[in-house]
Amino acid sequence: MLEPRVIFDCLVGAFTSAIAIFMLRRYALLLGLMDHPDQRKQHNGDVPLVGGLAIFMGITVGAAAYGQFHWFVKVLIDTAMLLTLLGALDDRFDLSVRHRLLIQALAILTVIACTGVYIRTLGHIFGYEVKLGWVGAPLTVVAIIGLMNAFNLMDGIDGLAGSLELVSIAAIVMFADPPALQEMVLLLALLATASLPYLMTNLGLMGRKIFLGDAGSMLIGYLLAWALVRMSQTSQTHLSPVDVLWCVALPIFDTFAVMLRRVRQGKSPFKPDRGHVHHILMDAGLGPRTTLLVLIALAVGFALMGALISHAAKSAGLNLMAFFFMMMVYMATVMQARARQEASRQRMRPVPPRLARKQIQT
Repeated sequence: MLEPRVIFDCLVGAFTSAIAIFMLRRYALLLGLMDHPDQRKQHNGDVPLVGGLAIFMGITVGAAAYGQFHWFVKVLIDTAMLLTLLGALDDRFDLSVRHRLLIQALAILTVIACTGVYIRTLGHIFGYEVKLGWVGAPLTVVAIIGLMNAFNLMDGIDGLAGSLELVSIAAIVMFADPPALQEMVLLLALLATASLPYLMTNLGLMGRKIFLGDAGSMLIGYLLAWALVRMSQTSQTHLSPVDVLWCVALPIFDTFAVMLRRVRQGKSPFKPDRGHVHHILMDAGLGPRTTLLVLIALAVGFALMGALISHAAKSAGLNLMAFFFMMMVYMATVMQARARQEASRQRMRPVPPRLARKQIQT
C-alpha cells in the first residue's frame, strides 16, 4: 500500500505531465515534433509528438517532490533524460539505427558502471542456478535495448503502448512483493500516473490528440526494463528472472515474430512495415478501439497465465519452457495470419493490361 505522501507525489507527477502536454502541444510545430501521415502512418492530419517529453517531465517533478531515492534510481533518471532527448531528436531528424543503438548502449553501460546492477543470474533452472559471469553485462545491454525497441514497435495504434505499459506495471506488482524495493515500486507508480494524461489525450478524451513519439516509447521501455532487472536480481522480491518475461510477454512475442518474418523475407529486421499484430487485426476487419481492447486482454491473459504457471509448476525450468512454447504458438499464428492476408492481397491486385493481353494470347 502506497503511503499518502507517495500518492501526493504521484499526483504531482500526473499534474505536471498534463500541464506539459498543454504547453508542448502549442510549440510542437515550432520544435519540428510533428508526425505526418504517409503510406504506413494512416492517421488524420499532423499530430504532435510530445507525449514522451510530457511523461518524462511528470516523472522528474514527481521524483523531485519525493526526494528520497537512492543512487540507482537517480542514475536511472539521469540516463533516462539522455534517452528521452535522443528519442525527441529521432522524432525530429529521423536518426540512423546505428546512432540510436550506440547511445542506448552507452546509457545502459553507464548505469551498470555507476551502480553495479545488471543481470547476474537467470535463477534456478531445473535445480541449477544459472550464473552469467562476464556475459551478464552485455546480456543486460541487449535485453534492455530489445525491450525499448519492442515498445517502440508496439506504438502503432492509439493507446496501445501506454496501455501495455500499465499492464506490465500491474503484472510486476502482481509477481513481486510490493513492500520490497519501495523505491522501484514508487518509480513505476510515477511512470504510470505520469502516463495517464498522455493516454487520455492520445485516445481523444482530453483535448487535441498527441502521439507518444520515439522519446516516449524509448522512455517507457527503458524504465520498465531496468525495473525488471533490478527487482529480479534481488532476494527482496518474489519476481524471478523467468517471471520477468511474462510481465512483458506481448511486446516480446510480437517483436520476435515481426523480426523473424522480415529476415525470412530478406528484409532488414529494423525496417518498419505494417506487419505487427495490431495491423493484422485491423486488416482482418477490427476497428482501432476493438483492436486495442483485444490486445490489452491478450497482454493481461499472458501475465495471468504466467502467474498461474509460476505458482503451479514450482519450477523455473518448466515456467521458462511454457513461456517459449507460448511464444512459438504466438509467432506461428501471427505469421500464418499475415501470410494469408498478403496472399489475399496478391490475388486481389489488378493485373497490368500488358500482362493481361499476354495471358489472353497464350
